[in-house]
Formats: sequence, structure tokens, C-alpha cells
Amino acid sequence: MLPCADIDEIADFFTALGFTVMYKQTRPNPFVALEGHGFPIQYYGLDGHRAEQSHSTCGVLVADTGAMFEVFAAGLRARYGKLPVSGHPRITRPRPRQNAGGVSGFSLIDPAGNWIRFFHDGPPDPVAESSPLREGLLNATVLADSKGDPVQAAKILRGALRRADPSDPALSDAHEFLAELDERTSPPESRS
Repeated sequence: MLPCADIDEIADFFTALGFTVMYKQTRPNPFVALEGHGFPIQYYGLDGHRAEQSHSTCGVLVADTGAMFEVFAAGLRARYGKLPVSGHPRITRPRPRQNAGGVSGFSLIDPAGNWIRFFHDGPPDPVAESSPLREGLLNATVLADSKGDPVQAAKILRGALRRADPSDPALSDAHEFLAELDERTSPPESRS
């Protein structure tokens, strides 16, 4: 079970992503159980819980992280008019995770600040040819998407891009990720 300040906010968020409320109670203790896309997720109400101070997480194994991401991305775009990549809630894109043995994964950070980490339930993705830029990209992914430090991730990726070979196959992935990191770290008033 994951903590939240408001079980109704959580139920509303997840129903927009295709989940169904299976059980809900407000007394004696707030609790909501949801199910969708082949797995359950449960929350309990915790007075004083704040998203920016949350440290809770859970892992979900799925057959196809890309397909699961697309389902959630469509629901988030429908609800918020864009894909939220900063604040609460937000989502990261599927990428190989160096800190998970190369297995592809992404994170959905809910309105309560909990990290729901999705990983491919199978062998690691094929390993791309190693290069200093690819290593910088993998390190930036760990910092931004696993440790929640997009500022340091952007710094590492900028340095790797400055030193990159112009023919490196990781160049477009690195530029795409850096653009996302820049959006995540920009002041809220400058985001579109």
C-alpha cells in the first residue's frame, strides 16, 4: 500500500489511466484499492502526507514497457492536455536502466509523490554499442529517472554531449533526453 493525503484524488487520477476502483472506504481509515492493466494498486490515507516529501515506491513487472507507457501517456495527455514530465504527477519515458541490469523501465509518479516503477518482465534489452555518450546517457537516466535528480542528470548529459563523437548513434537519444530534462527543470511559469 502506498500513502496519500486524499484517496479521492488518487482514485480520480488512476481511473483516468484506465483503472477501476475495486474497494474504497473512508472510515475508520481511508483506503482505496484499484485494478487495471493486469495489476492491483492500493493506497491508504495519511494525514499530513506531502508529495514533495514522499519516499514511497513500488515495482510492477510488465510484458511490454513501451505499450504500458503509451497507455498511461494517452490517459495523462487526455487528462492534463500534455504529458507531465515534472511536478506531481509526472511520468518518465521507457529507457534501459543501467541500475536494473539493462532492463527497460519507466516511472509513473502519482499525485501523492509515490514512484511506481515499471520494468520489462524478461531479458534485458539488447545492449547498444558502448561509447562515452551512451555511458553518459545511462548515468543521466539513473540520476533523473531513478534518483529524481534531473539537474545533475542534465549536467552530466551536457558534458557527455560536448565531448561526443558527431557520428555516435546515441546522439539523437541524448538530445531528446536533454530536452526532456530541460523541461523538467525549467521554472513552472515557463512551461507550456
